[in-house]
Amino acid sequence: MDFEYTEEQRLLRESLDRLLGDSYGFDKRKAYLAEPEGYSKAMWAQYAELGLLGLPFAEEHGGFGGGPVDVMIVMEAFGRVLALEPYLATVVLAGTALRHAGSAAQNAALVPQIAEGSLRLAVAHGERQARYDLNDVVTTAKKTASGWRLDGAKSVVVHGDIADRLIVSARISGDRHDPDGIGLFLVDAKANGVARRAYKMRDGTGAADLALSDVDVANADALGEPGQGLAAIERVNEAGIMATCAEAVGNMETMLAMTIEYMKTRVQFGKAIGENQALQHRATEMMMSLEQGRSLAMLAAIMVDDDNAEQRAHDLSTAKVGVGQAARFVSQNAVQLHGGIGMTEEYAVGHYFRRCMVIEHSFGDTGYHLSKLAAQIA
Repeated sequence: MDFEYTEEQRLLRESLDRLLGDSYGFDKRKAYLAEPEGYSKAMWAQYAELGLLGLPFAEEHGGFGGGPVDVMIVMEAFGRVLALEPYLATVVLAGTALRHAGSAAQNAALVPQIAEGSLRLAVAHGERQARYDLNDVVTTAKKTASGWRLDGAKSVVVHGDIADRLIVSARISGDRHDPDGIGLFLVDAKANGVARRAYKMRDGTGAADLALSDVDVANADALGEPGQGLAAIERVNEAGIMATCAEAVGNMETMLAMTIEYMKTRVQFGKAIGENQALQHRATEMMMSLEQGRSLAMLAAIMVDDDNAEQRAHDLSTAKVGVGQAARFVSQNAVQLHGGIGMTEEYAVGHYFRRCMVIEHSFGDTGYHLSKLAAQIA
């Protein structure tokens, strides 16, 4: 795929690489992970100063009018350093929900807070019984005199442990699998009836399981037309695929660079292991997988805002499968070529491996998206 960045996009990439190169070494990342909220608030403030937090939002709402390719550049840069900040949850996922379901007034009120770094959001949609089925929702929203009352539970809410507000999906009408009847609601994370069980996922990313019991939500905090939330949820899921594909490319870039450097310096039987032709071939295969994944991540960024829903879904699933397979190949071989040191907590490559595995199982794993693609052919 022939793809060239604009001058502004090249400057964005260069400025991000400078910032993260100076501030996000592996030892510094471990220090950020040990902070009370599991990421660096100082780095979050710097992202706000650079305009990253308002990047994909419309200028009339206080954003910078960037597009999916700009977000792809940011996520690749974050992937190269295993950034911990809640950019995916707040800007990509919740931001997509606001753009596709929020009113002009809601966007005007919330986007400036996101852009300045004072508001962190998380999307609470997944439920224990649903796996990857987006319309499997049993959390309920019942109409009250002043708004809505939510009851139910949500699982694995990425950065739900530190979010100030949550975008919660709940069923207004219909049965468990009905595509109609799902609403989206803005919920204060500290509201009465909201209980959060916070934990770290395998890669160190913060998450939470939520229990909602008689949680009252005002009419003004309903996003979009009540009962028509599935379309926005699908767009959130597609934006998540696009962003994590780009992040996985950044992961692979760093793992390949680390592996090549290790092969140059690791001496065995009197010579560097990189002189072994079989290992040179393996590194070449890793590079080819990386470049295939990069092309598919670009495809995802190009297609994520396409108006053709069927083609968009097909291309996003294609990208998810291809990048997932590439990331698995590169990460497994990076660990293997590092030998025993690759599995230790003290060495970075194992952490990149774990992040790639978490990404592969986010927004539908490889098997799920292969099944979707196969069903379109049948």
